[in-house]
Amino acid sequence: MAQFLVIDVGTSGLRAAVVDDTLSIVAFEYRSCPPSSPSPGLVEFDATDIARLSLDAAHTVLARVDAPIDAVGITNQRASVVVWDRATGKPVGPGLGWQDLRTVMECIMAKAEHGWAMAPNQSATKIQWILANTPDLEGRDLCAGTLDSWLAWILTEGAVHVADHTNFSATTSGLRSIDGTGWRNDILEAFSIPEAILPDVVDSASVIGHATALPGSPPIAALIGDQQASLIGQGCVRPGQAKITFGTGGMLDVCTNSGTPEAANRYAHGTYPLPVWSLGGVLTWGVEGIMLSAGTNVEWLRDDMGLIDTAEQSHEVASQCTDSGGVMYVPALLGLGTPNWDYGARGTLLGLTRGTERRHVVRAVLEGVAHRGADLVDAAVADTDIELAALRIDGGMSRNPTFVQALANVTGLPVEVAPVVEATTLGAAFLAGVGIGVWNDVGDIDALWSPAHTAAPDTGVDRHALRLSWADALSRAAGWIPDLSALDF
Repeated sequence: MAQFLVIDVGTSGLRAAVVDDTLSIVAFEYRSCPPSSPSPGLVEFDATDIARLSLDAAHTVLARVDAPIDAVGITNQRASVVVWDRATGKPVGPGLGWQDLRTVMECIMAKAEHGWAMAPNQSATKIQWILANTPDLEGRDLCAGTLDSWLAWILTEGAVHVADHTNFSATTSGLRSIDGTGWRNDILEAFSIPEAILPDVVDSASVIGHATALPGSPPIAALIGDQQASLIGQGCVRPGQAKITFGTGGMLDVCTNSGTPEAANRYAHGTYPLPVWSLGGVLTWGVEGIMLSAGTNVEWLRDDMGLIDTAEQSHEVASQCTDSGGVMYVPALLGLGTPNWDYGARGTLLGLTRGTERRHVVRAVLEGVAHRGADLVDAAVADTDIELAALRIDGGMSRNPTFVQALANVTGLPVEVAPVVEATTLGAAFLAGVGIGVWNDVGDIDALWSPAHTAAPDTGVDRHALRLSWADALSRAAGWIPDLSALDF
């Protein structure tokens, strides 16, 4: 039986897991590593601390298994950037998280001066900012990369500087040609980013070196962005298969395999193209849609409103009523993403009466997030002309039965719940197996997908009426902060 070590670095914590060739998790370790926010809109992290915690978690989990590890897979939050000194291996300063907004003006100027559609959650302007605002960098031999690059460097003790196509695509980095074959030299020149500091871009599944920092020096055989790893981990590897990860935010990804798009720009209904994996130098494509807040709304109920004591209690409270009593909630605490991309929209609670109770509000919040999930599905279908037969989900909210049923009702689709909360780990493990030949192709994961359970839409639910009411509520939340609503990346 083959076994794989996966290191999975998320936004607020990291996991090390040993996964076997049935995609069962054998051993697991978690370490908290939340980013810091020195002022509003700034999100930084300590890359040295992430390296230390990753090695600690990996050594701890490896000590709990008897058989050797056959390969290592790395999956990570995308677009977060580290710049380090090649000679010392030390970061030149804090890493910039994918949520960091300090480069908004640079993005606006890039569009005004060059016509480039840049967003602050891409790597390009983050690398530019670090190079321009860190003192004493002149003459130093530097490396810049995303967290897969940084972890591969750490695990190989400086032997390789690489990233895969999902982490350094035209969509996620803004620095590559759309077909993934080279760099955008015009952007590198305009942003004063030397090509020499950037990683070699490699396949998502291939042996890129050996993890000499770990016992037995196993090969590193997979690098993959977190959302793409989740897509693969949920078996969505054929055209028309889709997943949504409901974590702090919500991310829908659909495999389209429709060939290289003309550009990395957003489509008419707010989704955008991105490679979902690469093998043998060939990129397989999909589309992605985002809701800016999902589980954040449950945290708001718990931490700020005090309506529930735990996130899990939201199901218990919401299930005390069969409907929200006419209350609707738009989960726009941080604005909206796909399809509207309105950064100035704000959370909106509508339909309150003297008879509204806690249970109605809690249920309305869960149903509002479900409606946003349906927005993502509708946008993806409109942008791709691909009808979905089912929807697969993971993330913390996937464990909430009230939410899962509401999602099935408003999408009109059967919702298949992943067997683990974080399917990213399974996707990275599977790709590591592909990288060393345990499996021949990504299609082999079909036989390994087994949902924890499936929620079918309730019969008798008037989905059309629900969605019309939702559209009305959504329009009332829009444009609350006009200056932010005017931003477009």
